[in-house]
Amino acid sequence: MGDGEGLEEPGQAEFVSRRRALRTTLSVAVGMVLPSAYDLNAGRTHAEAADALTFEGVKAKARALAASPYQAAPDDLPPALAGLSYDGYRAITFRPEAAPRLGRSFSAQLFHRGFLQRKRVALSLQPREGPARPIPYTSDLFDLGPDLTGQGFAPDLGFAGFRLHYAFDAKAPGNQEEVLVFLGASYFRLRGFGQEYGLSARGAAIRTGGPGAEEFPDFTAFWICEPAAEARTIEIWALLDSPSLAGAYRFQVAPGDPSVMRVEASLHPRVALDRLGLAPLTSMFLHGANGPGARGAEPFDDARPQVHDSDGLAVLTRGERLWRPLTNGRAQPQISAFGVDPLEGFGLLQRERDFPAYLDVQARHEARPGLWVTPETGFGRGAVQLFEIPSREEYMDNIVAAFVPGDPVTAGAEHPVSYTLTTVDAEPVAAVPGTLARVVSTRVGSAERLRPTNPPSPGRRLYVVDFEGTGLPTDRNATLAADVSASAGTMVDPVVEFVPQTGGWRLYVEWRPPAPMPAGDVILRARLTRGGLALTETWDMVA
Repeated sequence: MGDGEGLEEPGQAEFVSRRRALRTTLSVAVGMVLPSAYDLNAGRTHAEAADALTFEGVKAKARALAASPYQAAPDDLPPALAGLSYDGYRAITFRPEAAPRLGRSFSAQLFHRGFLQRKRVALSLQPREGPARPIPYTSDLFDLGPDLTGQGFAPDLGFAGFRLHYAFDAKAPGNQEEVLVFLGASYFRLRGFGQEYGLSARGAAIRTGGPGAEEFPDFTAFWICEPAAEARTIEIWALLDSPSLAGAYRFQVAPGDPSVMRVEASLHPRVALDRLGLAPLTSMFLHGANGPGARGAEPFDDARPQVHDSDGLAVLTRGERLWRPLTNGRAQPQISAFGVDPLEGFGLLQRERDFPAYLDVQARHEARPGLWVTPETGFGRGAVQLFEIPSREEYMDNIVAAFVPGDPVTAGAEHPVSYTLTTVDAEPVAAVPGTLARVVSTRVGSAERLRPTNPPSPGRRLYVVDFEGTGLPTDRNATLAADVSASAGTMVDPVVEFVPQTGGWRLYVEWRPPAPMPAGDVILRARLTRGGLALTETWDMVA
């Protein structure tokens, strides 16, 4: 799945290309901010103060949208922009001296329309007093690159999205880096200090994995609110629209280490939705420590040991935290559901943080953030659903995780939702609550290597799971037990040992499949205990 992903084969090439186009513009630009050419206060009068837009006003716009027939965002482009190549679009760059300054710590840069970024997005600045001010398009805001030399476009062309820059060092407000980007459908990326862009979040996921065709809502308008001069946080409002859903969003962004974004949404379905994904996260997993991950999957011919933006899904409910390593290489897309009542949190995380695990100097997968979702309102009984699409392409986002309410979302009424997104670096971190030790690696191989039989049994699989965390004993002579189970087949001879090189503990366990294999997935689970008490999160794996 890309930045607008789906299962239909004709669309996959477009989504892959869209992510390529997106990645060409997502770089951490340091020290690129110059004095702004856009004055938030220009022409302001006292009488205009009463006309200031509020988030309640944005919510009213969403209600009005939902009560009206859906109209797609304009995607008409002049031929010169519609016919741009990937490289031609990549060559279009925003002129940093034109960046609107937002207090001392923030500024915004804009994305041009063209190539696959066809839809027009309305961008406005909301001053601290007075009415919102649309940002007018002019070609002079951009260096259009060699393919468009000498050309200009009409003021109604508009923009494709924007990115927010931030001075992580308050003493150097002119030295700003990208921290947040909105570009394409309802996708956005957030990073913390020292991190690279990686996985995406999005406003809503509709019918991801079916039944029926997946739908991709668009953010059609944004209002960037002017912060106080010395503010280290900023607020952004947005309208979301699609054939099935309209909504108003408030993003309260506090960049840092970590970066934290509170999301508040007022959702207005046009139709009943039996699969609405809330707080959806989208990522890429090509291959990792457990190889392709699925039985019979073709190995990757790749000089890099691992390639992924996230390596697992964590789900927290009622004191139990579950860890599902991500998998690629199945013959068909896979949906897994983890029932929760209530949900306390979930996230796609990148737990492998060491460069030697990837050896990719340019991509820096070890520096890519995880995102942790802390629910507030709108999350009750339901399930965290994980959608994994087989992929051989690094530029294809093939992982989606979202909370799906247990009851259908009805049409014609407001559905309020709020939650917090926190960027996650190396764990443990406060954002991922609990004292349980965590799973740090999963490796799978033939059990015949350690327990050969004659004749060999190719179905026997050895699982090696490493756990680390402050809740585990540091005494190698401590007695730990393994609580293991399989939904089919048998878990054989679990062995737990201390790993002095890491200070963690390792579980070895063999799974012997049944004959014949049952239809559907076989789920393996394991955790370490001491005196009957769980010390670790629960490792959960599809055999």
